[in-house]
This record gives sequence, C-alpha cells and structure tokens, in this order.
Amino acid sequence: DVAVSYVDRLKHEVDWMSAEAAAGRPVEQVHWGGGTPTYLSAEQIEELFDYVRARFSIARGAEIGIEVDPRATNRQQCDVMRRLGFNRLSMGVQDFDPVVQQTVRRVQSYEMVKSLFDYCREIGFESINLDLIYGLPHQTMESFSATLDRIIDIAPDRIALFSYAHVPWLKKQQGSFARHLPEGVEKFRIFALAINKLTGAGYRYIGMDHFAKPDDELCRAQDERTLRRNFQGYTTKANCDLIGMGVSSISGLGDAYAQNRRDLAGYYSAIDSGKWPTMRGVRLSHDDCLRRSVISRILCHCLLVKSEIEAEFGIQFDEYFAPELDGLRELERDGLVQLDADCTRVVGLGRIFIRNVAMVFDSYLRSAAPSGNKAFSKTL
Repeated sequence: DVAVSYVDRLKHEVDWMSAEAAAGRPVEQVHWGGGTPTYLSAEQIEELFDYVRARFSIARGAEIGIEVDPRATNRQQCDVMRRLGFNRLSMGVQDFDPVVQQTVRRVQSYEMVKSLFDYCREIGFESINLDLIYGLPHQTMESFSATLDRIIDIAPDRIALFSYAHVPWLKKQQGSFARHLPEGVEKFRIFALAINKLTGAGYRYIGMDHFAKPDDELCRAQDERTLRRNFQGYTTKANCDLIGMGVSSISGLGDAYAQNRRDLAGYYSAIDSGKWPTMRGVRLSHDDCLRRSVISRILCHCLLVKSEIEAEFGIQFDEYFAPELDGLRELERDGLVQLDADCTRVVGLGRIFIRNVAMVFDSYLRSAAPSGNKAFSKTL
C-alpha cells in the first residue's frame, strides 16, 4: 500500500518534469536508487519504468542502473528489470560479519548475496557493483578481512567502499553505536587493509570510495581525464544535467542545484497541492563554479593543471588561489601532494586523504558551522 501511494505521487512529478524538459533531449543515464527500489513488485517496476520511458527519450545504449537489496529482491524482479533494459546493478552488502550485521540490523548471508549476484550475471547484467562500509560498530581488521575475501570471491565489476558516517545528531539510532566503533588509527588500518587486498586482487583504486576492474570504463575515463563525479558517485557521463525525482532527490541543472523534500509527508503534501516538492535550491556563483571544477579535477583525476583552469575561467590561478596554495604547501610537507609550476598532483597517502586535499578549495567549510557545532562526518 505504501508503494502504491508513493508511485502515484511520483508519476505526477515525472509528468511535470518531462513537460519542462526539451522534447527529444536524450537521457544518457537512468538511476533508480535512494533506498531500495526493489521493494516495488515486479509489476510495479515495469509500470513505473514504462511510465518514465513514455515521457523521456532514453538514448539507445543508455546506462540504466538500479540499487537492490538482496533481502528484498527476487529473480522475477531481476528478469523484469533485465527485459526492460536495466544493465547495471548495485547491491548493498556493508559487511558479512554476523555480529556487525546484527548490530546495524542488516542481516544477509554470503550465500544470499552470491546467489542473487550469480543469477544477475547469468541473465546478462553488464556491470554489478557491491557496496561495503568500513568503520561499522564491532568491525575489526580480522572480521573485515574475511568480508573482503568473500567479496573478491564473488568478483563484482566495481566495489564502493564507503566510510561509515557517525552522525547521531542527525540519526538518533546511531547513538548506541559510539562505544563499539573502530576509530582513528584502527579505522584507518581497516581502510588501508581494504585498499591492499582489493588492489592485490586486481582492482584499481579509482579514488575516494570506488574500486573497479582495470578494463572498466571508470578506469578508462580516469586515464583520459573525462571522469566526473555527481550525487551518484563517479560517472563517465560528463556535462549532463542531472534530474532527480522522488523523495530527497537532488537535481543538478546547469549552475544550480535543487533538492526535494526529504520527508514522505512533506513530499505528498506538495504533490497533492499541485506544487513542486522542492525544499531548497542553490544557484552557483562564478566562484562556486570555479571551485567546483577545481575540486572535481582533484577528486576524479588526482591532478590539477593550473593553465586549464585559467583558460576556462579567465583567472590567474596563483593570484586567485594564493591562500589555498599556502594550504597545499602544508599538505606537500606531509607528502600528500606534489606541487609543480603548472600542476598539483595528489600522491601517496594523499589518495586516501583526498577529501582533505579538496577541502583546501572549499570556501564554505570555513563558515559552515559555528565553533563547537557539528555539521559533517569525518573525512575518514
């Protein structure tokens, strides 16, 4: 019943959004996520996909992906998704250790995940990603090493290894986790262990939280410096507008961002009143766009070429970013970056602490929260 009510409202937003989009403008990428879309039945999945496809021009060869929860996904749903044209899957695993699973209330066996993975591979999904989280309560190097061995055995095309974000001021249910969390050096060791094991098994560390097999298009895009990052993570779809629909979704349109209501009641109320469910929007300034480009190049390519930024934005890099260059010199002394006349390279441990390198150029962090108030999770 919840799904029926939600899909009905979502269709209204699809109608409104498609009416605003340029007729015939090709959709290069479709992503169903933001939770567990496979809580919809196979029939609901097909109905909703057909509804979207009838209102947008999905390009031939488009990347069509979906997030699935192995606990709530069956073979019938997989068959329908594949027939509709879905070609990418992302499965949430987090950790296979039973104590960790019980603590975070996400119990799913290795056998369950492996069975669904193998079936999806058998019916022709081109790329399958598995999500892991490091830094979870009760997680140790030994327990996570065993999880990594099983992930390597499954052999996904991509692996996303996210840092557990401990934000009990936003998610009260996390309050009981605090005394069981691996923190500081121990959490770093778990992440370093994962990098060593996954790269030793043939995966390439793309950066931040992604690994991919060497022949994956993410690796090719990084080599060609066409890799980009959006709210879905790393992507090869550069220079595309991102249209988000549904609760909490975020759109990136030109030089603006907009986010939908994050609560179901608020989303329903807006749709039922015939209003866009937008809760907030941000229009980027020239400085925002400049810094976004700089930060994106660092996160995606581990390389920042000053002359490219100067040509694109009409600035003198060393003059415009004089304070930031002082910050980079401090990171250079720590061995995280290498500064040359025309470029900055992220090297060594800088690949692991790449968020901290990028943060040098984020002017909003300096004024994001008053002293003593928490706003963000830790970078590692």
